[in-house]
Amino acid sequence: MTIQISIYVLGLLIALALLFDFMNGFHDAANAIATVVSTGVLKPQTAVAMAATFNFVAIFVFHQLTVAATVGKGTIDPTVIDQYVIFGALMGAIFWNLFTWYYGIPSSSSHALIGGLVGAAVAKSGTGALVAAGLWKTVAFIVIAPVLGFVFGSIMMLIVSWIFVRSTPRKVDKWFRRLQLASAAAYSLGHGGNDAQKTIGIIWMLLIAAGYSSAADAMPPLWVIISCYTAISFGTLFGGWRIVKTMGQKITKLKPVGGFCAETGGAITLFVSTALGIPVSTTHTITGAIVGVGSAQKMSAVRWGVAGNIVWAWIFTIPASAFVAAVAWWIGHHIM
Repeated sequence: MTIQISIYVLGLLIALALLFDFMNGFHDAANAIATVVSTGVLKPQTAVAMAATFNFVAIFVFHQLTVAATVGKGTIDPTVIDQYVIFGALMGAIFWNLFTWYYGIPSSSSHALIGGLVGAAVAKSGTGALVAAGLWKTVAFIVIAPVLGFVFGSIMMLIVSWIFVRSTPRKVDKWFRRLQLASAAAYSLGHGGNDAQKTIGIIWMLLIAAGYSSAADAMPPLWVIISCYTAISFGTLFGGWRIVKTMGQKITKLKPVGGFCAETGGAITLFVSTALGIPVSTTHTITGAIVGVGSAQKMSAVRWGVAGNIVWAWIFTIPASAFVAAVAWWIGHHIM
């Protein structure tokens, strides 16, 4: 069913989606650069420039838009999509991103968007509007993604420790100051590949609902893909500095070798998740990897109280953004 929507409202909603995409990069920049900055390998300005570049380069790597398809067609029933649902979903996600950024809380932009979609769709049509299979897959990876990050990060740390057991700390530091450049680039590539596709999915479902694209299309319009990758790259370039300190130093103290292992473990998780079409949280992933690296050295190296506070933010993300989205959906009916 095609909805009736003016070109001006459509343009406004697309702009709002790109604003969310920009804020996604801005909010989640800390995930990609915190380790490489906190270890002193790169200066902050250089780190964000590199992360932003590889966010955009991901457009040439992740050709199959599997995550966009999951968000656009596998989260809520496409027949309930209209301008009010999209408005509510985006407002819920943007509110939660601003709230957590202001307080320096590493939370998930991805799950804020999913929560926004759920809240707006339920406000309109009840729980019958939800696609259980896609949602359960996303919710499951709230736990699975950080666990995978933890496992891969700790395994990488153990392997590296075994390989360089006879090397001096100075030699190890020299090697991994160079290698961490590659691991940070790989993580930024995974971040761009997974996160930009979520906004692509939102705009794609809006265009389908408005009749400007077909549900049978294998890909959204090229301008949508380029716009979303550009927006998240610019967001990363302006970086959310409030969260960098929490991610880079408050959870555990990192050296270049630990930063390399955390980023590599996180990048592997993101690459696998994107290939499977699962929208995961880059925040959850890198947090799990950092904790894995710290615990591989010794359990007391991890500040479990800080990690616990972050987990509470994860738990509240979907319900909080869903509530705001439901309110925004109601307001949208009166102003749009």
